[in-house]
Amino acid sequence: MIVDCAIYREGRRIEGPRDFSDALDQARAIGDSFLWLGLYEPTEEEFELVSSEFGLHRLAVEDALKAHQRPKLEVYDDSLFMVLKPVVYEPQSDTVTSGELMLFVGDCFVVSVRHGEGAPLKAVRRRLEAEPELLKHGPTTVLYAVSDAVVDHYTDVAAELQTDLEELEAQIFSPTGGGDTKNTASRIYTFKRQLLEFRRATGPLAQPVQRLASAGVPFVNAKSQPFFRDVDDHLMKTNEAVEGLDRLLSDILSAHLAQVSVRQNDDMRKISAWAAMAAVPTMVAGVYGMNFDHMPELHWWWGYPAVILLMVVLEISLYRLFKRRGWL
Repeated sequence: MIVDCAIYREGRRIEGPRDFSDALDQARAIGDSFLWLGLYEPTEEEFELVSSEFGLHRLAVEDALKAHQRPKLEVYDDSLFMVLKPVVYEPQSDTVTSGELMLFVGDCFVVSVRHGEGAPLKAVRRRLEAEPELLKHGPTTVLYAVSDAVVDHYTDVAAELQTDLEELEAQIFSPTGGGDTKNTASRIYTFKRQLLEFRRATGPLAQPVQRLASAGVPFVNAKSQPFFRDVDDHLMKTNEAVEGLDRLLSDILSAHLAQVSVRQNDDMRKISAWAAMAAVPTMVAGVYGMNFDHMPELHWWWGYPAVILLMVVLEISLYRLFKRRGWL
């Protein structure tokens, strides 16, 4: 599905043929211009026409169709191929989902292929069309602007995850101990899964951005290196924030498990204390329930009250002992 197809000359959008093949020929004939073709989840038949017209490498075409790729940067004879994973944060469900965005960059064209949600291409296109001085630098500008928009959104998502983690930490270490133990552990593991999904998008992107920030990458304007270095700096900060969140989450999980262990030990101490208190009168009563003829004080008038008093004294003594030691 073609979302948009436009020719840009000296940073400004100009009228061109609706057919992308004719538009590409016009962009090449005019000179100092390029074509930006935007696609959303194209079928194999649709993309076959695009790949043959633009001369895209078949391995890159296969990756663009199948999706489920890691962020990467590949250089082929006629184009540069880059994969990014935009992310979407759902505040209602506190979940992170990722899409995929592929960019083919050639001498006078950019082909963007989007899978899933979260790719900010419409906003990027509007922003670039409002800045012709930036857009006139050609396809490299589109590559930079898309990368910058994706990485900037990573920063926003990292901030949202930081807020969620602080709320989770406050709940776990509240005086109530985080409520239900199973529910708390489930929330921690769910958060860790969302964080892992986020890391799959941000971590592998570091190397491609660093390559773009260095010299000698084909189809990339050498003057764009400072801009890609800025993107790399933002991405490094995001990855450091994600690493910090992961370490903090692991510490929270360890602390929660320690809380559970301490709580279980405390429960076992209480159970043991009550069991010991119940065993004393049971033992005394059991001895006198054996019905032997010759037992101490068996025929003494005060024998029964004395035994009851002995059991009460032993129970009170054990209760005070366990209370003093914190077992009850």
